[in-house]
Amino acid sequence: MTAGDTPRKTVVVLDYGSGNVHSAVKALAHAGAEVELTRDAQAVMEADGLLVPGVGAFDAVMRQLREVRGDELIDRRLAGGRPVLGICVGEQVMFERGIERGVETEGLGQWPGTVRELSAPVLPHMGWNTVEAPEGTRLFAGLEDERFYFVHSNAAVDWTLEGRTEATRPLVTWAEHGERFVAAVENGPLSATQFHPEKSGEAGIRLLRNWIETL
Repeated sequence: MTAGDTPRKTVVVLDYGSGNVHSAVKALAHAGAEVELTRDAQAVMEADGLLVPGVGAFDAVMRQLREVRGDELIDRRLAGGRPVLGICVGEQVMFERGIERGVETEGLGQWPGTVRELSAPVLPHMGWNTVEAPEGTRLFAGLEDERFYFVHSNAAVDWTLEGRTEATRPLVTWAEHGERFVAAVENGPLSATQFHPEKSGEAGIRLLRNWIETL
């Protein structure tokens, strides 16, 4: 870095055993962040941004998160207004609960609602899909007509949390596969996507860059 350059934002990818971490690390670096893959509490708390990846079953991800106290670290960051981005099951666990194959699991409870299997003729929902982003979105700025890569069978299909004022109202992005479901949320320091930005080509990199620019 030369004199006058702006330091790159630091982002920690939470290393708790999820399977898609290395592609997320590469995508964030490509988007311009200084990236570290770690579960170290101090590093997690001090980073400009924390990315919570997630693949597999809701209950398994919650169990792995709790084993490394990831639930506490996420809660502490958000309580202090420190940005967090959840991806795929890392988005799903932000809700109150998940029901998968008859197993009901308590989530992180950052948002009300239940994650359940989509009512669709074909599952999993795998491949590229469009999204319906709201006015005022920062994550999808310049990406309103792009497609993103999804791999999932479960999702949140309802949204009930409202802000106290128009300025604090969460911005919810929707997609459809059999039924409408939550594809992304922007809610103060907490953002999340059901799709995989790190698998979504240049559109995904741009979305990560948009997020990094808010840190």
